[in-house]
Amino acid sequence: MAGPTSTMVPGTPSLGRPILVPGPDGPWDDVRAALARAGAAVVYGRLGDWLPDDPDDPRLQPLIGHDWGRYQRMAHAKVRTRFVASRLMLKHTAAAVLESKPELIELAYRPGGRPYLRGCDQIDISLSHTDEIMTVGVSRRGRIGVDVELADRQMVGLGTESQACTPYELAMLEAMAEHRRNGALVRLWTLKEAYSKAIGQGLRFRFTEFGFRLSDPRAQVLRPDGSPGTGEEWSFGTCVVERRYTVSVALCDSGFGETSDVAARTMLDDGLLSALIGLADAV
Repeated sequence: MAGPTSTMVPGTPSLGRPILVPGPDGPWDDVRAALARAGAAVVYGRLGDWLPDDPDDPRLQPLIGHDWGRYQRMAHAKVRTRFVASRLMLKHTAAAVLESKPELIELAYRPGGRPYLRGCDQIDISLSHTDEIMTVGVSRRGRIGVDVELADRQMVGLGTESQACTPYELAMLEAMAEHRRNGALVRLWTLKEAYSKAIGQGLRFRFTEFGFRLSDPRAQVLRPDGSPGTGEEWSFGTCVVERRYTVSVALCDSGFGETSDVAARTMLDDGLLSALIGLADAV
């Protein structure tokens, strides 16, 4: 791996490594503490820990919400497994942060597929998964994007460099020792994925149009020639979890200050909140 940082985002005070959440029971206090301390948090979980005993149990429908029909139409077993586990983890994380119930959290999707919490604009979320690991980013500071890949995923020599790197990055990789290039390319890829998710573009934003300098103590987006492409409002970082997964995050401070209290009961009208809770209890 090419110089993974010890903290997830060096430029953001106190945002430490991703927090392992092995199931619906948390530890959610740790997640809320991270959010209170740094305005953002990144959590990760293992696929097997989040799989329900019976993935087709109709009692899951209130938790999956509007995605239930989409989920039921999925034919590929692995795709269905990842979908249900990742949505459960995402909704439980959002519920913990909002001090609400996961069945009250409504996921919606922007053009391109980026998830968001309907009716909760004060909180931004991001989701990524690969192999047996899922990651969720949550922020009350502004936009957030996360991405996870196998740290030893083979990328060098497969044409990925020409599809994903700027001329500046190609020169940077070429100058590296050969045994470091693949890890560096994985890190570059996850940083680009995280940034693209944060700005809502995903893979529609050509990776050859922006890049990173891995030697910087605080990474920033660069133009293809290596000149700065973003300002101080953006923070980036990378680390390795479970000793085999590279996780990167992109975090934007919107400059409007933090929402100090993001509990659903203080953001929603009391009458509406009572009605929603009543509906959930009746399900």
